[in-house]
Order: sequence, then structure tokens, then C-alpha cells
Amino acid sequence: MAVKKGDLVRAIREKLENSLEAQASDTRFPPYLFETKGEVVDMRGDYALVKFGQVPTPNIWLRADQLETVK
Repeated sequence: MAVKKGDLVRAIREKLENSLEAQASDTRFPPYLFETKGEVVDMRGDYALVKFGQVPTPNIWLRADQLETVK
């Protein structure tokens, strides 16, 4: 199922590690990306802007295929 605005998501570790995005920045991803729920607040093409509200962090753009929906 495709990720859409308003969905609760978390990052998929296997798809995020070794990705082009990981190679372009620090590869030490914070655990909250994989362990807490984030909300998709915007979509642009293949990318989703995700807000993780349980920890005080900036929103992050991730490819939609690097995310899984959670309940």
C-alpha cells in the first residue's frame, strides 16, 4: 500500500541503510526513526516529509519506499 499524507509510519532500516540518502549524509541514524511513529505531513513525488512528534527533532524527508505504515 502506498504511503499518503496523514499516515503514521516508521522507517525500514534495511531500505534506509546503504541508500543513496544514507551515503550522502551521516549513516548513524537515530533509533527513533525505526522505533517510534512519525506522521507524513507532506508528499512531493517519491518523497514524504515525516514529523516525529515523540522526540524534539526537525521533520525529515524520506523516500516513500523506505517507510512502512503502522497503526
